[in-house]
Amino acid sequence: MNSAERENLIQIGTKFQVPGTFHDGHRIKIGHINETYAATYDCYGTPFRVIHQTLNTQVFRDPEGLMRNVVKVTEHVRRGLAEGGVDQIPRRVLQAVPARDGRFYHIDTAGQFWRTFIFVDGVRSYDAVENPGQAYQAGRAFGQFQSALADLPASELIATIPDFHHTPKRYERLRQAVASDEFRRSKMARKELDFAESLAPIVSLLVDAEARGEVPTRVTHNDTKFNNVLLDEETGEAMCVVDLDTVMPGLVLYDFGDMVRTTTSRTAEDEQFLDRVELELPMFESLVKGYLEAAGKFLTPAEKRLLVFSGKLITFTIGIRFLTDYLEGDQYFRIHREHHNLDRCRKQFRLIQSITEKQDEMEALVERYSR
Repeated sequence: MNSAERENLIQIGTKFQVPGTFHDGHRIKIGHINETYAATYDCYGTPFRVIHQTLNTQVFRDPEGLMRNVVKVTEHVRRGLAEGGVDQIPRRVLQAVPARDGRFYHIDTAGQFWRTFIFVDGVRSYDAVENPGQAYQAGRAFGQFQSALADLPASELIATIPDFHHTPKRYERLRQAVASDEFRRSKMARKELDFAESLAPIVSLLVDAEARGEVPTRVTHNDTKFNNVLLDEETGEAMCVVDLDTVMPGLVLYDFGDMVRTTTSRTAEDEQFLDRVELELPMFESLVKGYLEAAGKFLTPAEKRLLVFSGKLITFTIGIRFLTDYLEGDQYFRIHREHHNLDRCRKQFRLIQSITEKQDEMEALVERYSR
């Protein structure tokens, strides 16, 4: 972090109700969307750590509503943990720090939207799952998160990104990107486009099931990547679910599907060596075991029946989002090399093939842990 960034971070800190004086800060994550910094304040000789984070308002068009969602959800979870006598609550749920004016955000002179959270100590995240124990912890963490919010009406939250997991609309946008081919990239992605077309019959299955009332709309996370679970550095226990910008009305199937996508293969989201990419059944078994232990009591039979399918559909949805962004000139996801989004897409599509190959075994595991 250069001197200008440091000075800006100091100024941002003064806008929030953070105790003490600024001591140090550094960038801790370069995500797809937001910038995140850790800052330490000296509070009468005791260090007090927070996260200062920007919010991309081109992606999230109603940032005030988003922060209302975050505060409502985290306070709801916190109350439930307190009523249940759970220990270490500050490490188990994020806590937003209010700004000096009482709001939970600050807009700086450049128009940048900022928010602040108390730092969760003694935890770490992983970009890729390393063992079945971690997969179990991820499933359990997101299952507990959903369970804690099962009694919060979805109607009380806004959609921070409308139609975020609406696969038919994502597919239609891909078709439009192909038709315009503004950046002349469709030839490079011909194989991926053919694969996407072959899966056209499945794109509307979950949307149609929701419309018919077969699966309920709930409060869901909607971005259940493995690196959005913080694990205790010493014990490996899942402590806290983070990145709550997309917590909004949705389907638990979208959440579980993204867990399958990100916790059943020990490869990065942008893995270029596709022969390494496969769904590992021990990972899936641990994931579904942890998830159903935590969420099984409130899930409907239809939701359980569609768990395996959701893994295929959400992997497909994310894959075509990467592919669309590639065709549109890499406008949404941050890239770090040429054809980065195409590499991300290819990894997702290879994982779909592996899920299809192992679908029967996956269904049997869901049935076992649903009993």
